[in-house]
Amino acid sequence: MAQPIPVPAQQAGRQEGRAGAVIGALAAAGITVAVMQTLVIPLIPDLPALLDTSPSAASWVITATLLAGAVATPVTGRLGDMYGKRRVLLLCLGLLVAGSAICALGDSLVPILVGRALQGCAMGVIPLGISIMRDELPPERMGSAMALMSASFGIGGALGMPVSAAVAQATDWHTLFWGSAGLGVITFALVVALVRESPVRGGGRFDLMGALGLSAGLVCLLLAVSKGGDWGWSGTPTLALFAAAPVILLLWGAYELRARTPLVDLRTTAKPRVLLTNLTSVLVGFSMYVMQLVQPQVLQLPAETGYGLGQSMVAAGLCMAPSGVVMMLVSPLSARVSARWGPKTSLITGVAGVALGYAVGIPLMTEVWHLVLVSCIIGAGIAVAYAAMPALIMSAVPVTETAAANGLNALMRSIGISSSSAVAGVLLASMTTSFGGAEVPSPDGFRAAFAVAGVSALAAIAVALFIPAHRPARPVATHPEPGTLESPTGTASRPA
Repeated sequence: MAQPIPVPAQQAGRQEGRAGAVIGALAAAGITVAVMQTLVIPLIPDLPALLDTSPSAASWVITATLLAGAVATPVTGRLGDMYGKRRVLLLCLGLLVAGSAICALGDSLVPILVGRALQGCAMGVIPLGISIMRDELPPERMGSAMALMSASFGIGGALGMPVSAAVAQATDWHTLFWGSAGLGVITFALVVALVRESPVRGGGRFDLMGALGLSAGLVCLLLAVSKGGDWGWSGTPTLALFAAAPVILLLWGAYELRARTPLVDLRTTAKPRVLLTNLTSVLVGFSMYVMQLVQPQVLQLPAETGYGLGQSMVAAGLCMAPSGVVMMLVSPLSARVSARWGPKTSLITGVAGVALGYAVGIPLMTEVWHLVLVSCIIGAGIAVAYAAMPALIMSAVPVTETAAANGLNALMRSIGISSSSAVAGVLLASMTTSFGGAEVPSPDGFRAAFAVAGVSALAAIAVALFIPAHRPARPVATHPEPGTLESPTGTASRPA
């Protein structure tokens, strides 16, 4: 038997250093995008006055980013598979910088909406980064790297909140967007310098009709979910959008099944391993976002209510930061669990942690440290669960479709987050108490929101239990040669 040729220590060190640089650059890009998402949260109460508009119109600043991200994520994933993942990732970062600059220069609603929509188009960075890691990293680094990249959305959101709150409180609000533009430029330069283009290509023509159909269906669905509270859940616009969404998406699905190079390969998506992982992602996204909605409100409500903790905006943001640190520290654990017992076990373990966090949180809401502890437990569970999802997805899709498949999985999480915002909003609006002449959410409302999130996590576990644990091994192109789609001798397989 031929003995393996030893790799010189100097060469091995260079390879290890390059892998670390790639991971660092891509994780920084993911965290930057996540920071952008939470950038305007501290401004929400003041947006109508800052933009000289109504509260209903100002809420479009959030909705525009949501809709743009939902539409762009699967589209940029498919473009990355076709034309180069690094190239499309850089395009996304460029749109983030452009959108940030437009917002930084704007003082009225329209330019802010345009800028926030462009920022939302950068949401494809995280699934693209995960796919680049699969193509470029050695197998021994891939698990922990994808775990960190998957968790970067939560890490950036948790760490960005206190910084955004402090900047918004201490300086002009435009500084937030100049800071976002600066972060975008830095991460753009890091990716250019440290990440090379993957040679893996899917080929084919871009499915424009498929992109338009999916966009129309998603806009109808997410617009109804996100604006139903403002328009009325039984109002004509809301009901019309809810009715149109399934019709459009069914027609889109029928078209995609006949398309030669579909935007989303529905036959691959229908595989049990992919389908059930995506359904689990919706439920996990739902569970995750409830904590982000409830925690700041409980922390900032006046102590005179009897259950509010009377913290400032900056202090409330700082209380969210520990969960981001926990996610960063815990995410590599998912890779170890997946390597030993498979990503399905890792996913179930993480979601069980989320359910435990909400169970602990229902009785523990009376002290600041209670909420910090609960958010850390939930954050740890989210980090482990999110890290397992790409491993499950990519073990079941062709190497030429990884970016599109990861983009669809990210979209599923976004749908869960949007639904969570709507459901929690209804609960908190319907369970109120009077304070100072105004209606504020009651403690029962907060506990009910936690209970619903916990039930969603339990439902996610129930779905995940049916994910097939094993699949037949097949050759996988971990490091294909330029111009090829699969290594002719590659036999590496990923853990089930």
